[in-house]
Amino acid sequence: MAKENIKEEDLKLKLTKEQYHVLREKGTERPFTGKYVHRGDNGTYMCMVCDNPLFTSDAQFDSGTGWPSFDKTIEGSVKYQDDHGATEIVCSKCNSHLGHVFNDGPTETGKRYCINSVCLDLKKK
Repeated sequence: MAKENIKEEDLKLKLTKEQYHVLREKGTERPFTGKYVHRGDNGTYMCMVCDNPLFTSDAQFDSGTGWPSFDKTIEGSVKYQDDHGATEIVCSKCNSHLGHVFNDGPTETGKRYCINSVCLDLKKK
């Protein structure tokens, strides 16, 4: 589903105001308020807009930053864009804003994908 094929009016009905603001207007949820801040159930995190698989729960770690953090994505699930010197990540399927990636992760990947919880839907194993 390309961004051009998504009807914004439909998304405004499907998503909460906060979800729409973050996913479609590149907003950010307040830290420590999201339901996936801490690692919990096993499964796959999907894009809230298009159901694209983005991250597996085994890639999640508690970064202490207030947002869900992952050390790697599911291959091909995201695209990278410059965001005023930071690296923004968007869903590769619908171009919705997810968060940013930083090169300060504690695992062997060295990556910290800092994601807004409202962008994610966990499909439990």
